[in-house]
Amino acid sequence: MRLSKYFIPTIKENPSEAHIISHTLMLRSGMIRQSSAGIYVWLPTGFLVMNKIADIVREEQNRAGAIEMLMPTIQPAELWQKSGRYEAYGKEMLRITDRSNREMLYGPTNEEMITDLFKNTVKSYKQLPLNLYHIQWKFRDEVRPRFGIMRGREFLMKDNYSFDLDFEGAKESYNKMYVAYLRTFARLGLTAIPVRADAGAIGGDLSHEFQILAETGESTLYYDKGIESFDLADLKGDIDDATVAKLRSYYAMEEEKHDADNCPVAPENLKSAKGIEVGHIFYFGKKYSESMGAKITGPDGNEVNVEMGSYGIGVSRLVGALIEANHDENGIVWPEEVAPYKVGIINLRFKDENCSAACDTLYRKLLDRGVEVLYDDRDAGAGTKFADMDLIGLPWQIIIGPKGLDRGAYELKNRRTGERTEHSEEEILEKLG
Repeated sequence: MRLSKYFIPTIKENPSEAHIISHTLMLRSGMIRQSSAGIYVWLPTGFLVMNKIADIVREEQNRAGAIEMLMPTIQPAELWQKSGRYEAYGKEMLRITDRSNREMLYGPTNEEMITDLFKNTVKSYKQLPLNLYHIQWKFRDEVRPRFGIMRGREFLMKDNYSFDLDFEGAKESYNKMYVAYLRTFARLGLTAIPVRADAGAIGGDLSHEFQILAETGESTLYYDKGIESFDLADLKGDIDDATVAKLRSYYAMEEEKHDADNCPVAPENLKSAKGIEVGHIFYFGKKYSESMGAKITGPDGNEVNVEMGSYGIGVSRLVGALIEANHDENGIVWPEEVAPYKVGIINLRFKDENCSAACDTLYRKLLDRGVEVLYDDRDAGAGTKFADMDLIGLPWQIIIGPKGLDRGAYELKNRRTGERTEHSEEEILEKLG
C-alpha cells in the first residue's frame, strides 16, 4: 500500500482525552476515531490489526473443535425474561422497542440466544458434545466508558458455548478451551496468566480469567513463576489431562483474593505484576438449560438438562492490550503476527529518480512475494517519515536514500531492537520475502 494514497490520519501531539498509552497511540497512529462516548470508528490500520487477531482466535477455536456461526446483535427480550436476566442485568443493557412495540435489546452476551437455539434443534445425547462460537459486535452501556477501546461501550468479542451430557464432559470441554486460550495468547506474543475467578453459586474451580502482563494493567496479580516458565511448545500437540492438571495447579490470584499468610507458593517463587483481563472461561452447569428448558434424551431414554459453559475473548480489547505490552517512547512496536503491515519502505528522497525507482522496484518485488508492505512515497521530510513509521510500529523498516544507493546498500531497521543493518536488494528480499 502506498502511503500517499492510503488513509492514516496521524497526530503529532498526545490527545487530551487519552489517559492510557494504548488510547493515546491508537489515536495518534490513526487507528481509531471516537464517534460518541465509548464508541469508535476503526480506521484501516486498526481494522487490519483487529482482523488479524480475530483470525488467530478463530484458528485456535477451530483447532479445539469449536464450530463457528453468527448470531444476531438484536435479541428479543422474551428470551432474557425466560432466564430471569432481563431486569437483573441492569442499565448496561440497551433496551429498544421495534415498530410493532416488541421489546428488543442490543445483545451484551448470548447465553439466552444460544440456549434457545440448542433447545429447538438438539434432541439427543448422540449429538453431543457440541461447542458453538461466533465473533460478534456487542454493546454494554458502561456508566463511565474510558481508556479508549479498553473500556468502551461497543466491542468485538469472541464468545462460545459448550453443551455436554454430564459434568465429566463439561470439564473436558472446559479444559480444551483453557488450552486453546493459552495457545491463542502465546501466538499473539503475550504472557497470559490464568487467574482463578469467582465461580458464583456453582462453586468449584472451573472459572478463570486470562490476564496478560502489562505495566499499565488495572489489576495486580500474584502468581507462581512456574506459569511463565511452562514450555508453551508442549501445547502444540494433543494435551492430556495430566498436562492440563499441571497447568491449572499453578497459583494465580488477583490482589483482593490473595492471602499472603496462607499462600501455597514459596516467597522466592511468588511474583507480582499488573495484568489486563482479555479473556474469561466459565462453567455454569445447568443454570440456563433449566431456566429455559434445554433438555436432551440421555442414553437411558430419560430427558436431562444439558451441562453448559461459556468462553469469551475480547478481540477489540486485545488490540489495546497488545499496545500496552508492546510500545516505546516513539510509538507502537507490533508483534509480526498482528502488525497491519510487516514492512515499511521509507523513500528518503522522493524527487530523486533513482531513489524512487529503487523504492518502486523493491515495493513490487516484495508484494509479488506476498509480503505486506506500507510504502511511504509521500513528498515529505525524512524526519516526518521516520516519526510516522516508528509511531505506526511496523516490525521492519527499509530506508532507501541516494547515498546508500551509490554503494548498492539498503538500510534495514528492526523496530523492536532498533538495530540497523545494510543489505543488498537480494539480501532484503531473502530476509523478508
